[in-house]
Amino acid sequence: MEFDRRTFIQATGLVVLGAWDREWDRLRRALTGRLVLPGDDVYETVRRPYNTVYAHRRPAAVALCADESDVARCLEFAARERIPVAARSGGHSYAGYSVPEDGLVIDLAALKAIRVADDGRARVGAGTRMIDLYDELAGAGRLLPAGSCATVGIGGLTLGGGISVVGRKYGLTCDRLLAARVVTPDGRVRRTDRHTEPDLFWALRGGGGGNFGVVTSFTFDTAPAPEVVVFTLEFPTGAATDVLGAWQEWMVGTPDGLWTVCNVLSGTPPGTGVVGTWIGPEPELTRLLDRLTAKVTPTTRTEVPMDYGTAMRYFAGCLPACTPTDGSPFVASSRMLHRPVDPARIVALLAGRRAGRAQFDSFGGAIGRVRPEDTAFPHRHAISSVQVYVDVGDVDEAEARRILADLRDGLGPHTGYVNYIDPDMPDWQTAYYGRNLPRLRRTARRYDPDRVLAFPQGLA
Repeated sequence: MEFDRRTFIQATGLVVLGAWDREWDRLRRALTGRLVLPGDDVYETVRRPYNTVYAHRRPAAVALCADESDVARCLEFAARERIPVAARSGGHSYAGYSVPEDGLVIDLAALKAIRVADDGRARVGAGTRMIDLYDELAGAGRLLPAGSCATVGIGGLTLGGGISVVGRKYGLTCDRLLAARVVTPDGRVRRTDRHTEPDLFWALRGGGGGNFGVVTSFTFDTAPAPEVVVFTLEFPTGAATDVLGAWQEWMVGTPDGLWTVCNVLSGTPPGTGVVGTWIGPEPELTRLLDRLTAKVTPTTRTEVPMDYGTAMRYFAGCLPACTPTDGSPFVASSRMLHRPVDPARIVALLAGRRAGRAQFDSFGGAIGRVRPEDTAFPHRHAISSVQVYVDVGDVDEAEARRILADLRDGLGPHTGYVNYIDPDMPDWQTAYYGRNLPRLRRTARRYDPDRVLAFPQGLA
């Protein structure tokens, strides 16, 4: 007769439970930080993911790591005990993978030191969140292209690529990475850059979080912070098809200094708007926007110059201050487009829906001048990324997933962005990694041969 772990524990009773408790107690005593177990006063708070669709997940423990040595001890423990383990930077994994059921969460929130050197190099702890990073960089007069959500962690963002509101000018977040410190599943601390552990360094730039080890710090090459013009265009009801069609034609071949998004929102009829940033002379932006609005007249048009720090706070929703949030329930997916899509089809997919939106981000510029094989991020020739997103609450989860699948698949058989990871993505390995998949798998096998970091959409 075969016994699984739960049956074995039930059959052997308190003897095994006591031994297991002693193992956790041993790890607790070994950590500089705090090990939180079910029943502890903060457990219900620290276990929750940002995406509360997965708030039911109950890890066996959450390690609030104080330093790099705590990370190493946690990985050694997980490898020895053969339990699921995952690192958590900001906790924004769309599929909740940073909170493994019955596993160990390696929480990096305390690893948030930021040091900006005189030469512009910035060493950033892996638990740093976007709003703190932007404030620190702005104070030093520097810029890093990175995410717009205030509470996203630098760890997961960088490892998946890192789309930014200034990305066409400065590249992806991972393109600015110079070096990293990584604890691999064997408990070793490794420093990696182009010359040291080069395969690992290559994989960390777009290969997705949780696949090769736990990064504890990043060193980035920042740029001088420029003035940024933030613009918004709102369009009349019923114009979504014309706006999306005009936007797709307009944004291809625009100067690097222009980044823009076209949002199409569910409704009867669907709504639409365009927002973006411009780095360059303001009269040139006016001419660029005139080209778009000559085809579809907006109801509202604004162009507001801002310093870099203020612009990042604007996109983070932190003007005048950030609004506290404990997360929200949603389902999401993505496509990377290599050619325009039929705008009428996309608008039809959102027409009459009670929830759902498609966000088209412009690619090209500096992002497209890196060869797909030079980093693990393969989507260098894309003209746009599309995030499809459905709030659960406006509709129930089952309907939200149906809407999501219709939108994702309606965008065509294109590729996807691993930082918008979707547990239901068809052929996700190819969608997220393309031709870089074989090399990524070899690297994962080299650094995690025992599959300590395995998870449902992991390379191990």
